[in-house]
Amino acid sequence: MADVKGFFITGTDTGVGKTYVAAGILMALKKAGYAVCPFKPVETGCTRRGGRLIPADALRLLEASGAMVSLDDVNPYRFKAALAPAAAAEEEGAVISRKKILGKYKALALRYDKLIVEGAGGIMVPLYKNFLFIDLVKELGIPLIIVARPGLGTINHTLLTIDAARSRGIKVTGVIIDHSKRYLRDRSLKSNPDIIRSIGEVEILGELPFSPDISNASSLRRFSGIRDRILKRD
Repeated sequence: MADVKGFFITGTDTGVGKTYVAAGILMALKKAGYAVCPFKPVETGCTRRGGRLIPADALRLLEASGAMVSLDDVNPYRFKAALAPAAAAEEEGAVISRKKILGKYKALALRYDKLIVEGAGGIMVPLYKNFLFIDLVKELGIPLIIVARPGLGTINHTLLTIDAARSRGIKVTGVIIDHSKRYLRDRSLKSNPDIIRSIGEVEILGELPFSPDISNASSLRRFSGIRDRILKRD
């Protein structure tokens, strides 16, 4: 699967704003005229409504893309337990098929110009048994975009993620620093991006201020800039 159309969005941790970033990139690509589609292989922590599990993140991504595709194609596996996918699947007695995930991705890649794939947590999270998200990224053959939090600790988490990816031969397109929460201001916020860029030898694709709305004019401008920087490195 070397002929790639997609980008894999991972985080340095859970709760860093992966879905927000993925949705913004989808909207920006769509605005530029691309036919886009999200792919969220597994979502955990889903709520049950009307006898069905509702994957809030996958639905948000699908809405942002405007893709006319079934939710089951975009999100083939979903679980109620808010655990790593491997643990959630084991708890619920389910089997996650690597072959099914790869098949769903390949089918979407035939229909759309660009795919934005979102993982769960970081790239070392187990998807099923000993099969990690980093293994999936490698098999998909697509480059990685890392979403990092801004404050203290982010240098270590981000550089470890970059190193892990490159050790498997995965291309790292860049890092997006996302203020997904109203972080307390600290002195590291100013120096962290430059340190990550220098030591990690990676591009900082953008730094996003806290904003719950990806569709306002300022957010769209920021994501359009991120889109352009991503496509230059495609």
